[in-house]
Amino acid sequence: MYERRQHEGRLTPPLPHAPFDTAAVAVTDRDGRVTYWSGAAQALLGYAPGEVLGRPVADLVAADGTLRHRDGRPVDAQLRLCPLLDAEQEAGFLLTIVAGTGTGPSEDGSLTRWIFEQQPLALAIADRSGRWLRENESMHQVTGKSEAEVRGLLQAEFLHGHPVFGEMDRRTVRVAESGQAEFTEPFVKLPGEAKAHAWAVDIFPLKDAAGHVHAVAFAASDTSQQYSSRERLALVSEARTRIGGSLDIVGTAQELTEVAVPRFADLVNVDLLDPVFQGELPSAVLPGPVTLRRAAQRSGFPLPENLPRPGETHRHPASSPVARCLADGRAVVYDVNAPEVARWFADEPAHAALAEAIGVHSLIAVPIRARGTTLGTVLFIRCDASRDPFGPDDLAVTEDLIARAAICLDNARRFTRERGISLALQHSLLPRGPTLHPAVETAVRYLPAGAGTEAGGDWFDVIPLPGARVGLVVGDVVGHGITASATMGRLRTAVRTLADIDLPPDELLTHLDDMLSHADDTVSESEQRAPTTAGIPGEIGATCLYAVYDPVSGTCSMARAGHPAPVLVHPDGTGSVVDLPAGPPLGLGSLPFETAELTVPEGSLLALFTDGLLDSRADDIDEALSDLRRALTQPVASLEALADAVLALCPEPRADDVALLIARTRILDRDHVVSWELPNDTAVVAEARKRACDSLAAWGLEEEAFVTELVVSELVTNAIRYGGSPIRLRLIHDRCLICEVSDGSSTSPRLRRARVFDEGGRGLLLVAQLTQRWGTRYTRTGKTIWAEQSLSTG
Repeated sequence: MYERRQHEGRLTPPLPHAPFDTAAVAVTDRDGRVTYWSGAAQALLGYAPGEVLGRPVADLVAADGTLRHRDGRPVDAQLRLCPLLDAEQEAGFLLTIVAGTGTGPSEDGSLTRWIFEQQPLALAIADRSGRWLRENESMHQVTGKSEAEVRGLLQAEFLHGHPVFGEMDRRTVRVAESGQAEFTEPFVKLPGEAKAHAWAVDIFPLKDAAGHVHAVAFAASDTSQQYSSRERLALVSEARTRIGGSLDIVGTAQELTEVAVPRFADLVNVDLLDPVFQGELPSAVLPGPVTLRRAAQRSGFPLPENLPRPGETHRHPASSPVARCLADGRAVVYDVNAPEVARWFADEPAHAALAEAIGVHSLIAVPIRARGTTLGTVLFIRCDASRDPFGPDDLAVTEDLIARAAICLDNARRFTRERGISLALQHSLLPRGPTLHPAVETAVRYLPAGAGTEAGGDWFDVIPLPGARVGLVVGDVVGHGITASATMGRLRTAVRTLADIDLPPDELLTHLDDMLSHADDTVSESEQRAPTTAGIPGEIGATCLYAVYDPVSGTCSMARAGHPAPVLVHPDGTGSVVDLPAGPPLGLGSLPFETAELTVPEGSLLALFTDGLLDSRADDIDEALSDLRRALTQPVASLEALADAVLALCPEPRADDVALLIARTRILDRDHVVSWELPNDTAVVAEARKRACDSLAAWGLEEEAFVTELVVSELVTNAIRYGGSPIRLRLIHDRCLICEVSDGSSTSPRLRRARVFDEGGRGLLLVAQLTQRWGTRYTRTGKTIWAEQSLSTG
């Protein structure tokens, strides 16, 4: 009725003494379909009764006659077949499945089973849909559930609380469908664990000889230690790229806290010695209490209000970890229950209450030292129960981290010091406030660039000129730092000197250009070989706009050297950019500048500015100019308020300095200005004296008549003798009395001391002695000699 087969997994006759304590039993009908399936058979082959009842028993046997487990692997067992006879001789079969003895051909299967069960790696097998079939003891320890509890379930069904388990189920199906292994490194807290762990999980298909995927296997290992090491290295690596991006002390401290929280600590405080914030080197820290200013603070939870905040100072007692690490000069790690921490908490109840409220369990205090100087300290705190307390490895990481941050903080300190020097030099060379002048009402503003940028060379000035005129100047030195500020000071001094000799705007810019273009003649050969700024030859490049406003004629002459043109706003509110030839930047040399002259109605606004005002407001210069015109035409209470309104449009942070000069023009009352055309005849001198005295009487200045007669007599006589026609006398009554005599000659008189027997040379000496100041300015048709006489009436 059946054939005897004596090797593993083949059909064999029943043995009279089969070890039924290890046997699994099944019953089939006469057609070979399973009608009974015991629990031992289920445990051995993995099939539940509902999966095999009614199926042909041949489905459990492979083509080679070996038994196969539900997951497709071969089973080390013997199948014994015994017919069940009834009256018709055959009613079915009794199948007895006896586990192998581990000898002979079944030894390989036992070894395979032992490898699976005793492997230190956590191993599991799931079917193609992701439902678990088997797991070894290591996986049992990981999941906390036995094989019987997880069989037939998805991971998301017996492991709850984290979306990664659902992702693992999806990966299982993907591996089963593609036949390609996958690798993942989840960081997850498993049931029964106090904290999350890092895991390395290999998910790979189990294929037969034909490449058909029957199941999917998992091999997982706890890589928390390697993960922590990688995280520490990644933290230090990230610190190298994220810390020090700006040269701002507070910004650098904040970058340090952002790197450390929450990846490394739950709370970080960065405290610095107060001189550091001013860019100075602090003195040595002595043992004992120490006062520090908080530069930055970051935490993963709300902090009590009674703790120091960024910008506030705090006196740390000698028992605090902060004072200890500063005194010792080395990093220290503490457990919260350490005696040193207990003494600190006793001295500072606020910190003790915080530690208890947030559950602090460990902390590290690290001094910030750079170039042999202590700048402050950093306190790292861990309170999350899922984190391990700080250990020796963490201490080494903090030392590397703070070493990097210390260099960046010291660079920021040095930059702050240099920037402070530049700003101090800049402000010392700029006007201290609005200049009082009868020709214009002014409002001035200077805004340095953002905190991470050195001070630039932007500048402005308001220069009183003879004849009640005023010079308005705005300039911009290319570059930043002390060099730019010093060059700005040189240019400002040069402009004042050249304006004092009353040069026209184009000639004044020509002299400035010569000064910069020939600056290389005074520097060393090595300095000449150094690269120039922004590709402009010479020592340094600069732009400038110089304007001269005459309140008597109501005209303004101006010229510019590579500088933005000013904006003119008329009294009716209409504004426009002045059409002014651009001219080359200063320092190029041998290129001409052009002067433009325009009539400016009384009450007009003339706005002079540097390019930082335009560059910081919009990418489109035309759009920026339109915004500026609208800002200048808005109604405001005063000129100072208007200047504030214009600068309010500049966004933060500024990449360049901004200088702004707004002038509202005035016209001198015609009753305070008189002039006469004089013939080229010495007989007219007496008539000129009489007219001058009559004007003084009309102005109520009879007391000034004697000096004025002498000045008029001398200047008119010199114009007639040594000058040429036309000759013009003009008196201007302003804060002082101004006498001007113009003629058609360009010959300038010289002041000299006359000897005893000289017949001339005493007139100008008397004029210089009796007046406040005198001078000569040249015009296109000749020259004008002027003298200013102070008024005794005030």
